Amino acid sequence: MPVEPSIFDAGGALTRDYLLDRGYCCENGCRNCPYGFRKQEPKPRPSRPPLVLSNITGSEPVPRRIVSLCPSNTEILHSLGLTDRVVGVDDWSDWPPDVRDIPRVGPDQQVSMERIRDLKPDLVLASLSVPGMEWNVQRLKSNDLPYLTVVPRGLDGIWDNIRLVAQATGTQMRAESVIAELQQRIARVAEGLTISSRTRVYFEWWPKPLFAPGRRNWLTDIAHIAGGTSITASVDSESANPSHEDIIAADPEFIFLAWTGIAHDKVRPHVVTRRPGWDQISAVREGRIFVLEEGLYCRPSPRLIDGLEQLAGIIRLHTS
Repeated sequence: MPVEPSIFDAGGALTRDYLLDRGYCCENGCRNCPYGFRKQEPKPRPSRPPLVLSNITGSEPVPRRIVSLCPSNTEILHSLGLTDRVVGVDDWSDWPPDVRDIPRVGPDQQVSMERIRDLKPDLVLASLSVPGMEWNVQRLKSNDLPYLTVVPRGLDGIWDNIRLVAQATGTQMRAESVIAELQQRIARVAEGLTISSRTRVYFEWWPKPLFAPGRRNWLTDIAHIAGGTSITASVDSESANPSHEDIIAADPEFIFLAWTGIAHDKVRPHVVTRRPGWDQISAVREGRIFVLEEGLYCRPSPRLIDGLEQLAGIIRLHTS
């Protein structure tokens, strides 16, 4: 496995380079920034290979007892036909329905090492898809638990992660079949695209403060394939923290609400329509505000392609 990159500094804090690379640092040169960052002219950051954090060597026996620490990992394992080997999952894993009867080890950012140890896993599948999960990696390492961590980077990063998990579980042939089928579905969506120009879309992950996907996030890729252009794609990171003024100026033609961790029926579109100045936005004026199923858009798993097909249908229906 590749050498573990420097995520933590000598004092146990997340390093500035890691925060910038993941898009968790605002880069505003805040007066009390613990990393000593001071705002400079933006410089392009070179692309990097996917981070791989693991203490397995690849020579271990094929794991028979797997614990998954986030929903997207659970869904990747399912796509590889490995659900019957999963002996523990985080509290938020809810798909496929079969996993609801699997023992829980806690919420994704605060999983219980004691519960994980009791399950005697051959492999713990961790992730860095949500800020705060980095501490799980540190705790797994200190508890000497066998772990592999995946880090999603754009839509292509999903293929990388499926292959990584497959390599660790002896399911490489199944992985290539899964990836080929997903890519064929993507191609069919792209082939069916008949719009003359791309429509401006705004994905909202969280309402206060505003959070949205940046250029490196899979939703930016999904929007493009579906016939749209994400208005926060200019932010060179995985997440963006736009201002209300930014959104109003960009004038999206569609607003898609996929609030992370919030059930579909709990999302309230009127929160958007009541925002000062947002009545100037085309999507608000034309009533094109859609609540999306969070599980199809906020999780870096094969189900993103279900979301892509749904999104393309919405855009096509309302622009034809």
